[in-house]
Amino acid sequence: MRTPMILGLAAMLMTAAPAPARPAAEWVDRLTGHRIVRISRVPDSTSLYFHQNSYTPQGDRMVVSVPGGIATVDLKTWELKPLVREKGVTLLFTGRRTRSAYYARQLRNDASGPSSIYAVDIDSGRSRKVADVPGGSIGSINADETLLLGQVALGEGTLRPDGTRQDDRHAPGRVVGPGEADYRATRADGTPYSFADAKERRLNERLEAGIPMEIFTIDLRTGQRRVVTASTDWLNHIQFSPTDPQQIMYCHEGPWHKVDRIWTIRADGTGKTLVHKRAMNMEIAGHEFFSVDGKTIWYDLQTPRGEVFWIAGYDLTTAKRHWYKVDRNQWSVHYNQMPGGQRFSGDGGDSEMVAHAPDGKYLYLFTPKAIPDVADIHAANADTLIVPGTLEVEKLVDMRQHDYRLEPNMTFTPDAKWVVFRGNFEGATHIYAVEVAKAATP
Repeated sequence: MRTPMILGLAAMLMTAAPAPARPAAEWVDRLTGHRIVRISRVPDSTSLYFHQNSYTPQGDRMVVSVPGGIATVDLKTWELKPLVREKGVTLLFTGRRTRSAYYARQLRNDASGPSSIYAVDIDSGRSRKVADVPGGSIGSINADETLLLGQVALGEGTLRPDGTRQDDRHAPGRVVGPGEADYRATRADGTPYSFADAKERRLNERLEAGIPMEIFTIDLRTGQRRVVTASTDWLNHIQFSPTDPQQIMYCHEGPWHKVDRIWTIRADGTGKTLVHKRAMNMEIAGHEFFSVDGKTIWYDLQTPRGEVFWIAGYDLTTAKRHWYKVDRNQWSVHYNQMPGGQRFSGDGGDSEMVAHAPDGKYLYLFTPKAIPDVADIHAANADTLIVPGTLEVEKLVDMRQHDYRLEPNMTFTPDAKWVVFRGNFEGATHIYAVEVAKAATP
């Protein structure tokens, strides 16, 4: 016979609260002193591209891609839950007004062919179709979630090395793993180009093809498709402002030293503006993104390519420019800005990339510092000149075991306390977060 004490203990165990969720793994980086958590539990899980919004408006959840579909991440506990259980769907972004994640379902095995766009409620998991896309891909949604932004190539594209047609959504290349691409090319003598130079060759092939393209919107209230701009230039990297529902940024893709890349335009097709015009041979600018408040466009600027490095900013209201000097080892594939604008992140790069950094495989935290006028003596035209600055640099993550064919694509969490990124330094591709503040020493 059970005693009352044993029965009471059993009842307590049955009614005890479940253990709090924990990340898949966590540790303190020995080199940097920052705490890292591995969020994903299944290999080949990935976060979104660096400028695509993946967070709810309330800042409590993030959406990610997993092999079985789409999942949400609780940003307080790192608990990962399935949201869409369907293989083959493409996670696009989250809304900035509603608690919705948007994804695409291709109607045939063709990444540039017709697709349907769905919105899934992050809390209930209920999905609904919001648009049909006759061709091309959707890259962004505007701030009030009334317009989708897409791009489409209207002619036949060039081919990848394996003979399949390119997907014009990002740079051409044969995908070899989640977020990775293979741009292999050989010289006339049969020797291979480096990964970085081969990528340039593939970019140039696509640009020279002169394929007619359109950037378009789809109105989610009426279903109307409207062409914003059309060109035989390679149009890419399309983004709506996070705050202005009518403001669009896009790029002329290709080898960066060959194109004036960064442009803005209104959703009705007016106001087309070149953001940065090159002033020297081999100058490059790209990987552009909006600040969180939508007031500034930031981008990687090199004057010239591979020699002098800047994080450059362009104020959309005043046209004022800020340039922050970046050292060679701290040059990064992508930069991003903390909510509030106090700091930037950089995801580093390997020695084959444009900076040819001898020791650049780290994730960085940058704090901008203005360069003051000497003795408070101001030039008469100072207000019309570029505002220069420097960066205080802190290493966040040791990425020396990471293969940079997978771009880390860092994003700050809405509370600015963590930076989320992709990594393969443990072997498989996983999603990680690093804490901005250093871990407390024991």
